[in-house]
Amino acid sequence: MIDPKEFYDSLLKNKFHFFTGVPDSLLKELCLCIKDLAPEEKNIIAANEGNSIALASGYHIVTGKYGVVYMQNSGLGNVVNPLLSLADEKVYEIPMLLIVGYRGEPGVKDEPQHKKQGELTLPLLDTLGIEYIMLDENFEEQIGYCFQYIEKNRKTIAMVVKKDTFAKYDKELDNQNSNELTREEVLETIIKSLDNKEYIVSTTGKTSREIFEIRDRNKMDHGNDFLTVGSMGHASSLALGMSLFSKANIYCIDGDGAFLMHMGGLAVAIQNAKDNFKYILVNNGCHESVGKQPTIAYQIEMDRILKGFGFQQVITVNTSRELTAGMEKIKQQGKTALIINTNDKSRKDLGRPTTSPKENKENFQKKIRSNK
Repeated sequence: MIDPKEFYDSLLKNKFHFFTGVPDSLLKELCLCIKDLAPEEKNIIAANEGNSIALASGYHIVTGKYGVVYMQNSGLGNVVNPLLSLADEKVYEIPMLLIVGYRGEPGVKDEPQHKKQGELTLPLLDTLGIEYIMLDENFEEQIGYCFQYIEKNRKTIAMVVKKDTFAKYDKELDNQNSNELTREEVLETIIKSLDNKEYIVSTTGKTSREIFEIRDRNKMDHGNDFLTVGSMGHASSLALGMSLFSKANIYCIDGDGAFLMHMGGLAVAIQNAKDNFKYILVNNGCHESVGKQPTIAYQIEMDRILKGFGFQQVITVNTSRELTAGMEKIKQQGKTALIINTNDKSRKDLGRPTTSPKENKENFQKKIRSNK
């Protein structure tokens, strides 16, 4: 396994000094190392991976140096446009180094939302005309090769990182906040406040996993939940599409990282929503499942942003009592959003849904169609 600090030091040695991206579970230890060691202005955690391509491009235009963009392979979908219409050698010719976590690698057990992405990761890089190497123990030579490739060809190159490539970094990020509520207890309160003809669309990651387990241990119907296990940042648009063609209340339960990733989707959603579109933003201020890398959620005024989008009332929740009161209001009123501030803690024994995404869709579909 590769020591993250040795890898980081080798990047610096080869004149890679600027980092940006969206944290990934396979790159967790490297991302922790970069966050710990890089100057703040030289490691920008972006809202989405496409933003990172633009950030690295701006860095190169001013300095003439090459940026490093880290991402999960799911993020390749967000980078196709800026790679081809901004950075490509046939346009502005802005090369950079991509470090791509290889989720869903063929032959390696992974979650269903990563399987197709894993199958297409290397073919997609080929289609984009991006040379790639599989990162291994000869990383110092590989990093040197990447720099020389960029210098000679003026083209982007990628390092693809398999599971368990990086050893554990010797530090962890401090908790981002000391909020009273955990996300899981918030979700349980929300679920128990809804009736059998109200529905949840939950964002990707631990939110959907916790919702599944809450239903399971309370012997409740899973058919009321659409668990968006992938498609980070698109839950609000998904919920809008459902709410426009249903009389039922549709509750989008979002996370701060997902909210930031495709924020414009929510603005469009509330401008087109009926009163049955309900929005709940659970904010722990970090990308918890990939090492608690911080988001900017606690540095911006999200309540004012949501009001600017068109929500008539935005309620900020910090306590159990406020949560109960907030749920009563959002159930009764249209154009209302809840921002629920939580800590960054979750159970280490948290499982995953035992149904497939297709089974989840079919169960949800059957239930919501029967309640029209």
